[in-house]
Amino acid sequence: MHTDVLVVGGGLGGVAAALAALRAGRSVVLTEEFDWLGGQSTSQAVPPDEHSWVEQFGVTASYRALREGIRDYYRRHYPLTSASRADVHLNPGAGYVSKLCHEPRVALAVLEAMLAPYRASGRLQVLQPYRPVAADTDGDRVTAVTVQHRVGDEQVTVTAPYILDATETGELLPLTGTEYVTGFEAQSETGEPSAPAEAQPLNMQAVSYCFAIDHVDGDHLGDKPANYSFWRNYQPSFWGDRLLSWTAPNPRTLESSRRTFTPNPDDDPLAVVADQRRTGGDTNLWTFRRIAARRHFVPGAYDSDICLVNWPMIDYFEGPVIDVPDAAKHLAAAKELSHAVLYWLQTEAPRSDGGAGFRGLRLRGDLLGSTDGLAQAPYIRESRRIKAEYTIVEQDLSAAIRGDRGAAEYDDSVGIGMYRIDLHPSTGGDNYIDVASSPFRIPLGALIPQRVENLLPANKNLGTTHITNGCYRLHPVEWNVGEAAGLLAAFCLDRDVSPRAVRGTPALLGQFQDRLIAQGIELDWPAITGY
Repeated sequence: MHTDVLVVGGGLGGVAAALAALRAGRSVVLTEEFDWLGGQSTSQAVPPDEHSWVEQFGVTASYRALREGIRDYYRRHYPLTSASRADVHLNPGAGYVSKLCHEPRVALAVLEAMLAPYRASGRLQVLQPYRPVAADTDGDRVTAVTVQHRVGDEQVTVTAPYILDATETGELLPLTGTEYVTGFEAQSETGEPSAPAEAQPLNMQAVSYCFAIDHVDGDHLGDKPANYSFWRNYQPSFWGDRLLSWTAPNPRTLESSRRTFTPNPDDDPLAVVADQRRTGGDTNLWTFRRIAARRHFVPGAYDSDICLVNWPMIDYFEGPVIDVPDAAKHLAAAKELSHAVLYWLQTEAPRSDGGAGFRGLRLRGDLLGSTDGLAQAPYIRESRRIKAEYTIVEQDLSAAIRGDRGAAEYDDSVGIGMYRIDLHPSTGGDNYIDVASSPFRIPLGALIPQRVENLLPANKNLGTTHITNGCYRLHPVEWNVGEAAGLLAAFCLDRDVSPRAVRGTPALLGQFQDRLIAQGIELDWPAITGY
């Protein structure tokens, strides 16, 4: 197959990249390994992690269209109460982690609708479920990528003048020989206060297999996981208790703190205020990432709230899953952990009435499109990252370092983002690293590899460090990175110039930034303070 722009990986960054190139008049082949497009929001089942100003500014126009499309889908198809239907800022799950917590399948429906006209016209071809297995190069250019069906050995080779790596783990980087890094960089290399003295390339953030549950009448206990006793007794040195407990470190203070768990509280979903400036939202784990609040819907429509489990206790940090020979073993163990957490919740979790276990908890894999009850794909927080023309470092955006100056003002901005530097426990035995951030820009230099000319990152694989990945890895930033990469590929094809030339030529850079602005991409922030 041949196309103008090949996008490998159909997560949020990949879909945004494909849409951007398609809107610019280019043909696109988009590949995705799992059954659903949408990555974090769908196959990984992670409700959006967004900044506090998301309803006013700070995201691209197309990301805002996705968010409003999700709300409109609920208004059109779900039996909302009249008050909830009228809520301009409807939060279907009334979760505290985000102003828009929703069922993954709804995000999938909206993403597919956004892509539908381009599928119909033939300018978009989607290869699914396919994963990259090989690549061809010629000097500093990638000439083709071969993808293979997830089941069986059917392969397709795609050629394109521009290749975008939107995979969750930067799969194209080793396949194409593109220079990259993993894990912690050394402080001597980056100057980051939170970096270690020596590089630790296999020290990476935990991965998680999320799952959805509700709580209804009856006993819904499943089989006891084979490795349950191991996880039941597992206690990280820095945790303050066993992993399977209501106790976990507070990410911001590292003090051991106790969470609560109250299925189906009779709360008013319209009164929920989700604001990361106030709190991380994880005090009550039931409402933390709730994706359906039953009181949003007419009486009888839902027997229970639906809760998405992406909690500290499902973080798997026993070993990395990138660039190691036993990655499959660790991914299987991460699934084991999630199944063990569910079994513990059903049988041993302390209740406020002094009892133990919630037998009414029911796994809702039907909402996630999976056969084993868990999300289709693991939530990968940290990818391989390109060695870029510009690497974003902690001192570019740390609120403690930058103070009133705000984050570094890159002249080559291609978008903006905001989130605390939020690093989960890692495979090297590190506790949370959580650093207040200033609202930041996305520099074009972080999207351009040091050597390779026509491969662009379109996910979490841009030129961040292990530290700054902690705030560049969230949903709206991934979308913005992908959208900018897709528009950059189209711009370079239109002008017959390279991405490197766009960044290095003031006139071209200005023209490209004008195109970004015309597409509704904000390049800088108003005068606000981070958190």
